[in-house]
Amino acid sequence: MTDIDAPMRYAEPAADRTERDGSVSLVVLLALALAIAAVALAMLSREMAEPFVLAILAGLAVIGVFCLFAGAVGILHFGQRHGRNDVTKAFVDNLPQGALIADGSGRVLYANEAYRDLLGLDPDAAVPAPDRAFGGNPYLSEVIFRLARAARQGRSLREEFRLPPPGEGDEAGVVPRWFRISVQPMPAEPRSGRKGALTVWQVDEITQDRAREEASFAQVQAAIAYLDNAPAGFFTADANGNIGYLNATLAQWLGLDLSEVAGRTLKLSQVMSENSATLLANAGRAPAQGNGQRFDIDLVKTDGTSLPVRVLYRLPRSGGQAHALVLNRAPGEAEEADAAELRSVRLFHGAPIGIATLDASGAMKAGNAAFVRLFGAGSDHSGTSLQDRVDPESRQGLRRALDAALTGQALIEPVDIAFAGGGERSGRIWFSPIHQADGESEAAIAYAIDTTEQRALERQIAQGQKMQAVGQLAGGIAHDFNNMLTAIIGFSDFLLMNHRPTDPAFQDIMNIKQNANRAAGLVRQLLAFSRQQTLRPQILQLDEMLSELSILLGRLLGENIELTLDQGRDLWPVKADLHQFEQVIVNLAVNARDAMPNGGKLTIRTANIDEVEARALAIPELQPGDYVLVEVRDTGTGMSEEVRRKIFEPFFSTKEVGRGTGLGLSTVYGIVKQTGGAIFADSVEGEGTVMRVYLPRFVETASEVEQARAERKPAEKPKDLTGRGTVLLVEDEDAVRSFAARALGQRGYHVLVATTGVEALEVFQSHQGEVDLVVSDVVMPEMDGPTLFEKLRAQRPDLKVIFISGYAEDAFRRHLAENEDFMFLQKPFDLKELAAAVKTALQG
Repeated sequence: MTDIDAPMRYAEPAADRTERDGSVSLVVLLALALAIAAVALAMLSREMAEPFVLAILAGLAVIGVFCLFAGAVGILHFGQRHGRNDVTKAFVDNLPQGALIADGSGRVLYANEAYRDLLGLDPDAAVPAPDRAFGGNPYLSEVIFRLARAARQGRSLREEFRLPPPGEGDEAGVVPRWFRISVQPMPAEPRSGRKGALTVWQVDEITQDRAREEASFAQVQAAIAYLDNAPAGFFTADANGNIGYLNATLAQWLGLDLSEVAGRTLKLSQVMSENSATLLANAGRAPAQGNGQRFDIDLVKTDGTSLPVRVLYRLPRSGGQAHALVLNRAPGEAEEADAAELRSVRLFHGAPIGIATLDASGAMKAGNAAFVRLFGAGSDHSGTSLQDRVDPESRQGLRRALDAALTGQALIEPVDIAFAGGGERSGRIWFSPIHQADGESEAAIAYAIDTTEQRALERQIAQGQKMQAVGQLAGGIAHDFNNMLTAIIGFSDFLLMNHRPTDPAFQDIMNIKQNANRAAGLVRQLLAFSRQQTLRPQILQLDEMLSELSILLGRLLGENIELTLDQGRDLWPVKADLHQFEQVIVNLAVNARDAMPNGGKLTIRTANIDEVEARALAIPELQPGDYVLVEVRDTGTGMSEEVRRKIFEPFFSTKEVGRGTGLGLSTVYGIVKQTGGAIFADSVEGEGTVMRVYLPRFVETASEVEQARAERKPAEKPKDLTGRGTVLLVEDEDAVRSFAARALGQRGYHVLVATTGVEALEVFQSHQGEVDLVVSDVVMPEMDGPTLFEKLRAQRPDLKVIFISGYAEDAFRRHLAENEDFMFLQKPFDLKELAAAVKTALQG
């Protein structure tokens, strides 16, 4: 192994190979010699001069050929030659680190004295390049190889190494030395005549630098060890509440394992209450940076117990992370502190409601953690006006309440405020006066709570109650109206039976029946809104349904509106009434069309929303589960926030009078809700509206599979509507009862009639139960249809029953046993539908 201090000799030329300067005197002497020779030849005769002239010419020819050859190989240079820069050479010679210049082949062109001294070379010794000087050391072979390769590739590179290597020479007491070698390409000057780039090698001994670094590192380690073992806790935190450093003492107090928290982000809220974390994160972020603040709070250990501490908190004037010193205030460790004051401070900052003291102008003097959290960053600093922290519309009421408190009225009525900064955050504040002593500026105490969630819940309850009340009203109207329509349609059928199509009155009767059927459609909308219509749910693949419906939508929208279907892949099935859900899509599309009078684009998008995504939406109305999303997006005029809140209310419409009933979206709302889904609207004025419908994913069970198979084979309606048997008809509406009794009597049935459930029981018993079928209304005075059904089934379990009602089947099925068997006929119905239902029921 070659030692760095041993002199090394190579068969190399001198270290300084830079060009030397030419001499002007030699050129002058050569010119004088040529002039004397020319004069001497002129004085000779021609015969004597010819041999000399020929000799001179021959010599000049030989010299010219030699000069051409020397110029070609680079020995001679023609034109201006650059003299060496002695200032540069002197600068390089006096560098503290060794430096040399080598060409592309590794030949040393120049080396300074520091390099010679570093290698310990004699003045006359050949100078080796660093790759040769250090290449014999096996420990440095990889380092020298990387440097030499970088030099050949024209790259810059720097390496550091130690001699002797770690582990060698330590026992012999050899002092290790550190070296830094770097290579850097230096392009050759174009006028120098040299081809290829040169390489600058620099070799520097950095033993002292390394010693200083190790000493500094040892000092840092000692400081960290001191902080970790200090009798007080210490941590740093940023404005977002992220803890950057936590010493071992504080970790031990909290029961934390530093090795576990080192690889993850630890937040203030994980070691203290949310209010205290907000208080500390916001402390010092206002103009008074650099000033320390003191907080008496409780830390939360990993086992859930509390640790009362005093935190001295300071943010450096240059910004960045704040520094905190934590003093353990456990019992027995701070007897000098006033225990009553300490408990008061802890209760003050630990209170769940915001508390702050104010002066007469409304400026805050001090506030607890909850108050800081309510009113935002910086509100804990003295001089901040409370009025500036609320919405401008709330400032007048706030000022009146504060003035009333300043007059001595304790805990007057609270004032409801909206917080500043936009959004819908609201709160409630109470004021109580402070009896001021001399020199005190605090005049009142403010107690604040956040009522945002409470207000939102109140609005939802109020809206729900209003919708429920209107729904009940609509359902009641629809029920009574269905009774009248049943009578109108039924008696129209009787008239049509007695008139031929050629009779003049036949067409009038048909018009009466057709308009009654149209009125029945309007009643179904009312029932849909009140969620009391009868649904016929079936398993739907929405992508197929929307593809088929798109043809109809294209005609409804017109040519100036572009319809786009964006179907999600592998959509989950849903269970809904096909015709009702088609009505949902059509209503949404028609509303979008009306919002784009000048044309636009309508996009219907579908997608699966799993339970994780549904939870991330943070919509209270969406229960946890999987949903299928149907999104209807238009590029229309949009609507204001005030209008958006009312769009699902019945009879609310933004259209001109006569262009809409105001039941479109309320009907959509009712259908979606009755299906078990939810619907929401987002809109921006001038940009368009997005309606999102969430339908629950349907997961088919074994029983539902069998039921679906049975539903695929619909029962054939009997062609012969006549029959025999005894039918007990129970209906409190005279017109409906008269029509139904007459219709069934004409079909051959023996009809027993009753106006109430109580009367129906009496009729049933008077005929000793010889009744084949009971046709009963659902809503009746004294005794309703389900109650009558239970009493009749108690006497005859096999009795067949048909319920007729203007309400939905679901409205009364929940009042019956789960497996009760009966038929249902929705009002209004005509003569054929009644006769077909009775014939089907009697045939089993």
